[in-house]
Amino acid sequence: MRRTLQGVVASTLCVAAGYVQADDSAVINQGDTAWMLTSTALVLFMTIPGLSLFYGGLVRNKNVLSVLMQCFAITCVVSLLWLVVGYSLAFADGNGFIGGLDKAMFAGVSEGTVKGTIPESAFALFQLTFAIITPALVVGAFAERMRFGACLLFAALWVLAVYAPVCHWVWGGGWLGELGVKDFAGGIVVHITAGAGALTAALVIGARRGFPTQGMPPHNMTLTVAGAGMLWVGWFGFNGGSALAANGDAAMAMLVTHISASAGAFVWLVAEWIRFGKPSALGAVTGMVAGLGTITPASGFVGPAGALLIGLSAGLLCFAATNYLKRTLHVDDSLDVFPVHGVGGILGTILTGVFASNALGLFSGQDDIQIGHQLGVQAIGAISTLVYTVVVTFVLLKVIGAITPLRVTAEEETEGLDVVLHNESGYNL
Repeated sequence: MRRTLQGVVASTLCVAAGYVQADDSAVINQGDTAWMLTSTALVLFMTIPGLSLFYGGLVRNKNVLSVLMQCFAITCVVSLLWLVVGYSLAFADGNGFIGGLDKAMFAGVSEGTVKGTIPESAFALFQLTFAIITPALVVGAFAERMRFGACLLFAALWVLAVYAPVCHWVWGGGWLGELGVKDFAGGIVVHITAGAGALTAALVIGARRGFPTQGMPPHNMTLTVAGAGMLWVGWFGFNGGSALAANGDAAMAMLVTHISASAGAFVWLVAEWIRFGKPSALGAVTGMVAGLGTITPASGFVGPAGALLIGLSAGLLCFAATNYLKRTLHVDDSLDVFPVHGVGGILGTILTGVFASNALGLFSGQDDIQIGHQLGVQAIGAISTLVYTVVVTFVLLKVIGAITPLRVTAEEETEGLDVVLHNESGYNL
């Protein structure tokens, strides 16, 4: 009787504290799990519908459905690949470059397996949403001209050959993680890979017909602003969820994310106001995304004042990069993926090495690091990822191009991808 009462009391205390025993060595924290499930939904919300609407409004009306289709279909394809082999390549035990196949088909992942204080199934699903949005970001580089089949083949191969290895390097026990690189939520893993892949794709596939002499303004800024708002909200799950717990790190990550987004948006629209005479909604939302992407690697390591400087820097540098790439170099990265995500990811990765230090007074972060040494480590992470992504993306595009045409014909591009590729129209008015 006494043992029974002791068992009941112990169970009650355990539940009251928010814990459920998973096995003899690990426990699942219910609060952490609830936060991670919420964060997972928020990050998926960033892609569908957030990024879909953001990109869809930026293209011409004859191509809006094609962009929505690409984002939607990439979500499905990457999800299946993540189940079959992607999760294992990123997070299973392997070597410094790539994970093994021990977790292929989610082998060993059950209701009771634990990753930290959350079910491994929740961890795997959360990481899947990152794998989904990264190739979806690249879509913006070749919008309005790439064939649907080639796009899906590229996304599938790119996730396995670029995203999964880099993810393993940083978060899965690979060589960059061992080196001590800091990337809290994906500045290297998501934004540098997406930006570098986008720039490579834009150069290999070539510019849209009429670029840069023909104007190609967004066809529906209402969709774009709505999508941008969804991205802003979803980013709280992106960065806050990367704490993998409902704790102070998650709360601070959300706070600095919001500060950087606000600073990036404000600086961009002011810069646009000064240079072109009028601030635009497009400038405001693009600056917001720049601020969000740039704070991402630093979000779990820096404080509010550091986040302010990161956001201000993001707005200025990404604004300059966007104008230089299109107006001076005439590179048709259609939706500014590299100058916003690539440049922002690199900038944020480097500045993490500065503002993560707890020796900067008001601008201090959370870590006792030597800034000079950490800057070197961060630079190695950024440069190695950039070079690797460019090389592999180039090879993949050339191989795919030898199998199937990468882009539609000139006549099909003029008619629009919605009708040509999907026999549908985004609008029937």
